[in-house]
Amino acid sequence: MTKADRDFLFQLLETPSPTGWEMPGQRVWADFAKEYADSVECDTYGSTWATIEGTSDKTLMLEAHADEIGYIVKHVTKDGFLRVDRLGGSDAATARGRRLRLLGDKGDVIGIIGNTAIHLRRDSLANEKAPKVHQLWVDIGASNREEVAARGIRVGHPAVYTDGPMEMGEDLLVSRALDNRVGGYIIAQVLKLVSKAKKKPAWNLVCLNAVQEEIGGYGAKMATNRLHPTACVCLDVTHATDTPSIDQSQHGEVTLGGGPSLTHGAANHPLMVEKLMDIADKSGIEIQHEAAGRFTGTDTDSIYDVHSGIPSALVSLPLRCMHSVVETAHKSDIEDIIKLLANLVLDLKPKNAFEHKL
Repeated sequence: MTKADRDFLFQLLETPSPTGWEMPGQRVWADFAKEYADSVECDTYGSTWATIEGTSDKTLMLEAHADEIGYIVKHVTKDGFLRVDRLGGSDAATARGRRLRLLGDKGDVIGIIGNTAIHLRRDSLANEKAPKVHQLWVDIGASNREEVAARGIRVGHPAVYTDGPMEMGEDLLVSRALDNRVGGYIIAQVLKLVSKAKKKPAWNLVCLNAVQEEIGGYGAKMATNRLHPTACVCLDVTHATDTPSIDQSQHGEVTLGGGPSLTHGAANHPLMVEKLMDIADKSGIEIQHEAAGRFTGTDTDSIYDVHSGIPSALVSLPLRCMHSVVETAHKSDIEDIIKLLANLVLDLKPKNAFEHKL
């Protein structure tokens, strides 16, 4: 990772882009992609894609999602405190005592999610449970509703945690929103590598950074209907199960630093999966394997059944502490996925077809 690439990744991670308000991050992504793509476009809701034209009429779409989890202001009390609801899968159990960035009409406002001191909770500690989201309260330093409004905050404004990226040790990257801003970074790096290759790819390459994955994959479905790719590889994060207290017999075995994880199951076309395994083998990339018997829980589920079917596969980056402010990834896994996907794009031939035959 060059300094310029690191700066791009860190800018992506720092830029608040909660579900429904993704455009600040999309503009950062598009500014990078414009240097390497033949065209960069976005749709009505903000899903953004960059295209490199190939030499055939077939198109491979690489897809990641641009949105991050967060909160939305649901109520302002007469005393100037805010009540919030979740945007996506925000974990209320980890919320108390954290700093929050509210995206208001007059710019960002920093607040805190309150935490009643342990001394005042002592009598109830034995039976204490994680708070429900409606029990969280946010303090922005206002004394009443009028002061909240004067700072440009109202019901309906989104918020994200303030925690940004940091490097930990030699190999680890820690941040909020690695899920899945790092996916946008990876497909942008693939775009760069393919643009600098000695010859044009045989297939058109479309790198799609989709909105609204965290609430159901709606951005990916809208964009896929429009772009109608021949085949697709989705890129998201998956749970690294190598930390204490995780039952691998229930959740599978995925190790941080163990390489990209490839998912097997109904949404993942066996011929696409086989092709990725072949590319990994030729490239000397170690692959981990996961099973998804019914659904993947990613944008793959929103893409593969569009039109008459889009042959799709899911490649995942192992991630510890998902949906927290300390999401943790291994740099070598990031680099291996970039290499895997770039080699896939450059290996495809016009004759390749990911369709079953009788």
